[in-house]
Amino acid sequence: MIESSAPEKTPLVKEIPSKAKDLSDWYQAVCYKAELVSLAPVRGCVVLRPYGFGLWERLQAELDARFKATGHENAYFPLLIPESLLTREADHVEGFAPEVAWVTQGGNEKLSERLAIRPTSEVIVGVMYAEWVQSYRDLPILINQWANVMRWEKRTRPFLRTLEFLWQEGHTAHATETEAAEEVSRMLEVYREVAEDVVAVPVLTGEKSASERFAGAAHTYSLEALMPDGRALQAATSHELGQNFSKAYDIKFAAEDQTIQYAWTTSWGMSWRMLGALIMVHGDDRGLRIPPKMAPTEAVIVPIVRAGSDDVAAAARKLHADLRAAGLRVKIDERDLRPGNKFADWEMRGVPLRIEFGAKDLEGGVATLVRRDKEKGEAGGKLAIPLGEVAARIPELLVEIQANMLAQAREFLQAHTIRETDSDAFFRHCRDRDGMIDIAWCGRPECEAIVKARTSATTRNTRPLEAPAVCVACGEAATVRAYFAQSY
Repeated sequence: MIESSAPEKTPLVKEIPSKAKDLSDWYQAVCYKAELVSLAPVRGCVVLRPYGFGLWERLQAELDARFKATGHENAYFPLLIPESLLTREADHVEGFAPEVAWVTQGGNEKLSERLAIRPTSEVIVGVMYAEWVQSYRDLPILINQWANVMRWEKRTRPFLRTLEFLWQEGHTAHATETEAAEEVSRMLEVYREVAEDVVAVPVLTGEKSASERFAGAAHTYSLEALMPDGRALQAATSHELGQNFSKAYDIKFAAEDQTIQYAWTTSWGMSWRMLGALIMVHGDDRGLRIPPKMAPTEAVIVPIVRAGSDDVAAAARKLHADLRAAGLRVKIDERDLRPGNKFADWEMRGVPLRIEFGAKDLEGGVATLVRRDKEKGEAGGKLAIPLGEVAARIPELLVEIQANMLAQAREFLQAHTIRETDSDAFFRHCRDRDGMIDIAWCGRPECEAIVKARTSATTRNTRPLEAPAVCVACGEAATVRAYFAQSY
């Protein structure tokens, strides 16, 4: 139950409601109670608290390592974009116009030209690349930026949609269309690997429809995850921009044959929205469940200390030191609280492993390990491990937990991915939010608009058609297979 006396303040969460009954209410309660975020005094913005930032740091570290392994470097570009630059690329401006926030005054000076607070950075990057690129020898440019952006959203919720959010945005320039296409494909695979192998959220990959692609892009590819309420969540995108931005911002180079050519550019991004997917896909009525690779704390030691049991506290501290020395992200909870309250608190925070350690454990030379991915009472959820084996056993358990959470999420996605051939059933599935509805589709914007008007569903992404077919939605000749779903 959430109680709030003032809308601008963070709600006080007394208990986590049922996830199945109301996913939205459950989601926000978990975000606040687990101290991931607090509401900021600015409408639509949140404060990312240390535990929430710890999740972001884990995602950032996994992505950053892969970016650098594929030859990319980090840089930083300005937050403010002059309006005259933004308007050079017409499709881009039209696509973002409703979401752009503007600076019109600095100090006491009214600006002669409005400055956009970046909704994305293709514009400022394009201007700089035009300055840096003169010859084919200057290519490719492979740059990533970790940044905040702002988009003026009407309805907001933590991580999924806020006015200001954190993300990374990659921007590259290439001498040929083939190289740019390979870059887009490579980065989409990096995102898929992180989503599935790190965040344990299975995704569907494919190309966006013309209506859903990034403003100004020639092709947009995406990862689409399915949430427990049957809505899709776009988890990452990779855009092949063609020469559209190069022509708008004059990114030209002298090729090997000395002809002057426009560069081929790409952009790609993943935001903290991926954390929203993690929360919704894995959480339960007890709170968060965090995959080990994403966990700021992989294991927490809860010593059960009674009067006169200083030896338990000492042994728990030694175990804590040993586990930290082994490279594990581990904490010890020595707060003046009842053990049951501590257990519930760490369960709510989703820590993958809890290590219970009391006088009986010490006497028996064991520690009790409790897995967060298992239901209470489920086989294998609670294990007594000899103290001397705990440091070696924990990494094995973390691997098992990671794999189990991905398997659970994948089972849900597969069970709710419906390959449909009947038109009436297709519209019913979309309307009822039954999951990812897979159909042969004509690819026409007019058809997609009709589906959206009737069901609120849109294409999430598309892939090649295996054999000639007719569009399940309208009966015209199909050109692709498409996943339809309502979305966040």
